[in-house]
Amino acid sequence: MSAATLSLLRIPKKLPRNSLQRLKSWQTTRRYGTELSSLPPHDLWRKVFPATGVLRDRVSVANPETADRLASAFLTGKSNAAGKSKIIIEAFPGPGCLSRALLKLDSSIVKKLIILEESEAYLEYLEPLRADPRVSVVPRSGHDWDTYQYLEENHYLDEIETVPWDSGGKYIHHHIPHTVRGEQLVAQFFRAIPEHLWLFKYGRVPMSLIMGEWLWERVTALHGSSARCKVSVIAQATAELQNAVRPSTLQPYDEHFHPRTMNPYYVAKKPESRRLGHPLVAGNILPYEKQVITPGLLEKWDFVLRRLFVLKASKLNKAMGSLAPGADTLNKVLTDSRLPPEEHVNLNKTIKQLTIADWALIIRAFDNWPFAPEDLLISDAFDTKGTRGEKHH
Repeated sequence: MSAATLSLLRIPKKLPRNSLQRLKSWQTTRRYGTELSSLPPHDLWRKVFPATGVLRDRVSVANPETADRLASAFLTGKSNAAGKSKIIIEAFPGPGCLSRALLKLDSSIVKKLIILEESEAYLEYLEPLRADPRVSVVPRSGHDWDTYQYLEENHYLDEIETVPWDSGGKYIHHHIPHTVRGEQLVAQFFRAIPEHLWLFKYGRVPMSLIMGEWLWERVTALHGSSARCKVSVIAQATAELQNAVRPSTLQPYDEHFHPRTMNPYYVAKKPESRRLGHPLVAGNILPYEKQVITPGLLEKWDFVLRRLFVLKASKLNKAMGSLAPGADTLNKVLTDSRLPPEEHVNLNKTIKQLTIADWALIIRAFDNWPFAPEDLLISDAFDTKGTRGEKHH
């Protein structure tokens, strides 16, 4: 990268004089005026909300017009998450630009908004939203499993009724941090669906997530593509995935989000997919009414997917033996002439070419195999600190 390019990307240490004047004017208006819940103009956010420490990896919607567009795309129109009387859990909102947009929606749509934010820098701008009786601000991390237990124990979720799985559910919204933990969090959401764990115990709860384009491409990667992975299979086996808005409407990044592009000397230390400025995608996610992963089989799906995706460019007939000693005998089960043709699996497919239907048949054969290992060494569950026991490949 040339020196000229680097200089263009650096953020000036001081704001221009006119920007400082605008900042002082806004602070005075906020302090003495009636709009205590207002946010500064987007171009002043880097001064008001410095992206330091853990906040460097936290991306928030900062453009009010973008926030309005997203709120509508998440909960109205053709969104698969649309509906009435939604009780929303919003995590990692930053100072709440999107929170404010959600509250602009009619109260018949947004019944309650529970905001999860642990940063004191942002809480100051979220607290005034309590003036709306629909809002609860909880100073806890949306990443920690204990947070959701806290919500239950302190009666924040009392209004949520457990409904039949075919009746839909309330609503979850997350801004996904640009970190490994953020990626693991998304994978864990999908893993909770088939067993009706976490908030899915209340029903078929829709989600809207803002995440890195690279992560969304992994989640939505079709069979045969190079990005196809374990997360792709679990996600597509459990939920309908939909772009909330066209990805191009959220680009260029700096027009819509905070923090704006940082010093390249800092971001160059990170993988490209986790650098600030990497394109973001907004997605709507609705769990399927009928789940391919039946209750009690999630650990076997995890085990088989993990083992076989290590060899994702290999053909199935060659890779099957990696599951356990003698597992290559399952090849005969998958091509048994006594089975109807639609229950045969093409052993010449590579692992990344296998469809969800293929995977369901492979898991069925593995589950019925009397010599399948009993200890699958799966440790994906949430722990009390919100960390995970593995990386998702």
